[in-house]
Amino acid sequence: MKQTRFEGNLWIMTTADGALFDDVDTDMIYHNAHLAVTELEQMGQYAFGNLAGWKDFARQARPGDVVLIGKNFGSGSSRQHAVDCFAALGVSAIVAESYGAIYKRNAINAGFPILTAPDLTAQLKHPSALHHGQRIILDLTTAEIHDVNTRMPGVRAEPFSRVQMDVYQAGNIFEFGKTL
Repeated sequence: MKQTRFEGNLWIMTTADGALFDDVDTDMIYHNAHLAVTELEQMGQYAFGNLAGWKDFARQARPGDVVLIGKNFGSGSSRQHAVDCFAALGVSAIVAESYGAIYKRNAINAGFPILTAPDLTAQLKHPSALHHGQRIILDLTTAEIHDVNTRMPGVRAEPFSRVQMDVYQAGNIFEFGKTL
């Protein structure tokens, strides 16, 4: 069984005015200037390299970290690099209000954990909400993120579907296919 609980720092990706970043396309996640990079280990350094205000993300992110972001994350092209760059950094998961359809399918097929929290903006406005940089635990089985010390739920997302968990546990869609 692959790990389903992760501890790391929380990255709440906001615009200059403090709102969750919406409509982050694959070019903002992983610029097309780096598409010639084919080694997974090298992709991480370019994550969010074209996202205003977050160009230092790749240098500061650590294994286990979790990214929270707004609506329509990963819209645009079917660039697999935009999923793989997070895996290369050891990011545990992305939690977004919604995803571009191709990005969502690419992430699930790659066995990379993505969670959907349609009311994420509202959850982050609660007085006891989690904050950027906070040390958290993400549990994929409950789809909850909570403070590492208090264990109080901070963000609740939609749980994985059975197929998404099966693909994640297998490693990717190809490995899952071998089990059928």
